[in-house]
Amino acid sequence: MKNTKGIIFCAIFALFSYFICKCGFCKSINLNSLTLAIIIGMIIGNVFNKFIPEGFRCGITFSAKRLLRLAIVLYGFRITFQQIFAVGLQGFWADVIMLTTTYLLGYYLGTRVFKLDKDLCMLTAIGSSVCGAAAVLGTDSMLKADSHKVSLAVSTVVLFGTISMFLYPFLAGLGFVSQDVFGIYIGSTIHEVAQVVAAGSAVSPQVCDTSVIVKLTRVMMLVPYLFLLGWYLSKKSHTKRTKVPMPWFAIMFVVMCGFNSLNLLPTSVQSGIVEFDIFLLTVAMFALGVETNFEKIKGLGLKPILLAGIMFVWLVAFGVVTVRFIV
Repeated sequence: MKNTKGIIFCAIFALFSYFICKCGFCKSINLNSLTLAIIIGMIIGNVFNKFIPEGFRCGITFSAKRLLRLAIVLYGFRITFQQIFAVGLQGFWADVIMLTTTYLLGYYLGTRVFKLDKDLCMLTAIGSSVCGAAAVLGTDSMLKADSHKVSLAVSTVVLFGTISMFLYPFLAGLGFVSQDVFGIYIGSTIHEVAQVVAAGSAVSPQVCDTSVIVKLTRVMMLVPYLFLLGWYLSKKSHTKRTKVPMPWFAIMFVVMCGFNSLNLLPTSVQSGIVEFDIFLLTVAMFALGVETNFEKIKGLGLKPILLAGIMFVWLVAFGVVTVRFIV
């Protein structure tokens, strides 16, 4: 299997991060294995990148994408429908408000102010407003944009999403948003699912659970967006609409939540699945860190970064207003 070496490479560093964070000192400073793994991954990916064998690359990408999705599915064993209903309509409306305003802001500024290509604006806006790289790639499956535009959009998501992972735990201590709804704030405003997990887990397990629920609700909103985009493109070109990709991992997450709500598994088995899931998430975080290439980000040009930066500020600032308004 071509992915094996890269997966083992990621798993070794994930194990190191996992066991290091079990020590008392790491617990005292609230350092979890996900945050440590992505830091180590970014160091290796940028300082020692040339020493990573090419044969590892496929496995690293597999870990950052496929293993992450499996980990998100298994995350459902931490959550029940009772918890989802407790989050309620507040999380849903926060998602709707932040998604709509961020997308419209990004598209308007990109096309009217920065005079950027429409496809690039659409890809960058959807990446910031819905679910990061997954939304970019899902949208591109219908737009069929040039590859460099896709890379630009994904890179801005990686850049500002990475900043979010370290910024939000710091914001949690400032008191702008109360702890009981901070998970809604994280889930409705951070770009990637992985970044939401890292930021939420750095605050508290309860905040992490809420943030993942809210984030995956936002991920599933990609489906109606893609249907609307397909309808728009087919009407514009008078051709048959492209098949819309489904975020199956988000749907399976909901299925696992439903199964977990029935309390059919012994506590020991459920706890074992949760621990295994933490390890898988740590593997994915390390791989994501390795793939965060600062040289590529530096070569993007200023306008796309400015556009993504404005949307990032909007998400952070207007997200506070939104959460405080709906609570």
